Amino acid sequence: MSERVMPGRTDGLITLGAADALWVDLTADSAVPTASGAFTCSPAHARVGYVLLGGHVVATVKASGGQRSVPELEVRRAAAELNAVGMDRQDLIRIGPFRRAPRQERNEETPLRWRQRITEELEELGGPERAARGEVGRPYHLAGIDWRRTLVEQTRDGTQRTWWLPRAVVRLLDAAEHTETQWVQAARTRQASAAVTEPPSHPRQAQDADGRQTTSPEGPTASLRPYNAELEGQQYSVLSRKPGTSRRVAGWECAVCRTAPAAVLDHCHEHGYVRAPVCQSCNTQEHPDHLYSNDIRVANRYTRLFHTDTDDWLRHWHRCPGCRARTTLPLPHLAAWTAHIACRSLRPTHPAPRGRKPCGVLRVSWTSSQNAPRSCLLTVAVDFCPSGEHRVLARVSYREAAERFRHWLAETAPAVAAAAGPDRLDGLPAQSRPVIADTSGEGLALF
Repeated sequence: MSERVMPGRTDGLITLGAADALWVDLTADSAVPTASGAFTCSPAHARVGYVLLGGHVVATVKASGGQRSVPELEVRRAAAELNAVGMDRQDLIRIGPFRRAPRQERNEETPLRWRQRITEELEELGGPERAARGEVGRPYHLAGIDWRRTLVEQTRDGTQRTWWLPRAVVRLLDAAEHTETQWVQAARTRQASAAVTEPPSHPRQAQDADGRQTTSPEGPTASLRPYNAELEGQQYSVLSRKPGTSRRVAGWECAVCRTAPAAVLDHCHEHGYVRAPVCQSCNTQEHPDHLYSNDIRVANRYTRLFHTDTDDWLRHWHRCPGCRARTTLPLPHLAAWTAHIACRSLRPTHPAPRGRKPCGVLRVSWTSSQNAPRSCLLTVAVDFCPSGEHRVLARVSYREAAERFRHWLAETAPAVAAAAGPDRLDGLPAQSRPVIADTSGEGLALF
């Protein structure tokens, strides 16, 4: 297959129609579903100089007769990158609907903004069910990915609907959005330089390994910078208001997963300190599932936070000098830890087809706050129990929960525990500073 001669191929370039067929053919066995029309259907940007395939930018070349072509080699590279991505359909990220700013008009040359596009298309179509049935005769691709085949709709309390995508798809679309932004910025910089130094010229041609001419998009070749605590000790309320902060954040890789571009500044809501720049996927995963301001559900995603990736997350949370000095976690995370780890043995189980299944859904609430530890009490309970029993599992004081966490931290992540302690209190405020949540945008910038 990889050596098959493609129709419409000239000097390593293939037509957009041939590129569509090649993309679908090469990714037929990919874990992430792809769609036809990646080069020829909106929101593809073929006529403005590039097309997104996963997290890859493929430049287009204007051939004779005004027709656009793309380098076949670049399509194959993008397909190989996508085929290497694994996808867990149970590991989901909420993508909407969120409270949003008023809808803005877009055209084909508008950047990807995939969350906005998906939300608007689902609202127009009347929900995921109709989109999944394909009742409207247009492809549902973003960056060549058929997102509708992985979309999941969930409802809460029978009324509030939420839309979810697998984490692998979210990361690919975030990478596509980041790559596009850098490519467009680089293109504008080149155009501005060319306008000053020389007249406009045709896209530069480069030779591949076979001596064929291919387009050199000169896109964003600079790799993302690893985060090295450049923002440690800074207050989010101050830093978030500085001009150019968003652009600076976009230049870092996610400080937690270290595989995706950073999109937001994660910060501690108790002490107000910036932790690190993180990607949207990690930012959403860390977000407590609040039912009320003092009440959260402890879902399965806490398995990653406190089991599989616990070392990375503990290091991340302790980037806050306040939490590190007090060897604890913000109250919602400490409450979730208490329910998920400290009270695990108290959670009943029920018969299931394959053994026994943990009872219902864990839920933890608290009275008072961490600023009044003597009166702060955590209550761990179970919701949605099949038999209607097992309501309250335990009541744990804040001080007891914090002490249990310190012992667990020393056993689970000794390096993180060694870097924490009261000797880090110098320079910390006597009281926690309030953080004003930014409710603009799509709701994900809060955390």
